Amino acid sequence: MSFSGKKFLITGATGMIGRELVRELLLQGAEVIAVSRSKDSAGERLPYPVQFFEHDLGASKLPSSALDGVDGVIHLAGESIASGRWSESRKKQILESRTRGTENLAAAFTERASRGEPLPGVWVSASAIGFYGDRGEELLDESSSCGRGFLAEVTSAWETAFFKDHGWSGVRRSALRLGIVLSREGGVLARLLPLFRKGLGGPLAGGKPWMSWIHIEDVVRIFLEALRNKEFSGPFNAVAPEAVTNAAFTRALGKAAGKPAILAAPGFALRTVLGEMSELVLSSQRVIPLRLQERGFRWKYAGLSAALSAFDLTDDELFEEQWVPLAPEEVWTFFEDPENLEQITPDYLSFKVLYSSTKRVQRGTLIDYRLRLHGAIPLSWRTEIDTYDPPNEFVDNQLKGPYAKWRHRHRFLPMRGGTLLQDRVLYRIPMGLLGKAVAGWVVRRDVEGIFRYRKKIIAERFGKRSSGST
Repeated sequence: MSFSGKKFLITGATGMIGRELVRELLLQGAEVIAVSRSKDSAGERLPYPVQFFEHDLGASKLPSSALDGVDGVIHLAGESIASGRWSESRKKQILESRTRGTENLAAAFTERASRGEPLPGVWVSASAIGFYGDRGEELLDESSSCGRGFLAEVTSAWETAFFKDHGWSGVRRSALRLGIVLSREGGVLARLLPLFRKGLGGPLAGGKPWMSWIHIEDVVRIFLEALRNKEFSGPFNAVAPEAVTNAAFTRALGKAAGKPAILAAPGFALRTVLGEMSELVLSSQRVIPLRLQERGFRWKYAGLSAALSAFDLTDDELFEEQWVPLAPEEVWTFFEDPENLEQITPDYLSFKVLYSSTKRVQRGTLIDYRLRLHGAIPLSWRTEIDTYDPPNEFVDNQLKGPYAKWRHRHRFLPMRGGTLLQDRVLYRIPMGLLGKAVAGWVVRRDVEGIFRYRKKIIAERFGKRSSGST
């Protein structure tokens, strides 16, 4: 079942989960309205054909007009719990951003109900397994009681504001208690990965705390199922079926990153460095997604090793997206001509295609380039097109060149009458950790600069993203 013809409003759309959800809803044909304090900054984070409704949900009630024609609402907004130490003022911000934001969103429903105007049929909110507090070895499902500690207090107050009787009916409500979300774009994995890739990772607090995790792709699938499935009502534990100890998690992450994970960090040291925020990493929560299992939900990544392996953690990654208002077939014709690469590469690289074994790219095409790094260092490069699926994707893989590895996947996805261009590059700098230490940041800066230029030229050639705003 697609979401074609449906309209959804999302708060917190620019965050790690929100961005993934917005993209997937658009790819499935939905119309999306993103509520943001700044439509300009939100537009940078969401390079998609999105409508923006500019409003500070933490400061005042959402105007009821924002819900005109909306079929469903996803509520993700809230201050980050992992940014900065938990001072009293910071803790107040974290709590009120969730409770007040939820109440200000609910007020828009209430106003519409008082006028007899139609309400969205479903409202799905983020929550967290922090609800259960630090529970050691105890198995926890949705019927388990609320725990103790700051995070338990926050999530309990958040869900209370969400589920309370607001004086209207007919809106199905679900709260997804998220575990540790695995993503290269943010969260725990993005913070730990640099340490583990240097061989500096290891178990925390003796490796005993239980960690309930979930892959970002499964998070998105659960949110979408909560939107479409009428059996989704009330709280749900959004975690993988098998929790692991911290020791098992660090072993799996070290293996996926290609480095041993033996350096341990004792609990008292973390408490000294992080203060109360150490609750994030020291709390033991062995959570079971019982209500998801009862409804027959199937995880794409039920095991931790498979989930981590899906990210290719041994390599650096660059991921860029851009929407253009042309169909994939129209865009594809430009990219299948190797000589057009010169047009989307900065002049300062003196980039030149020297040879292509075929006039148009196809599986097995060999392409030779020449460029000058920083205008002075001459480099030669040969790639092979080893994946070719017109007009959907092709992959070029470096056979000879400056990198130990360079694999560039180009995707062309139909989205809202146009094309979402995705570039995912996995690369590895020569000489291992030494090469990364000496030149890693320079290479990253250079690659990001090349793609900024590339996006600018593509926007000029194919038309810029147009989006509505309110």
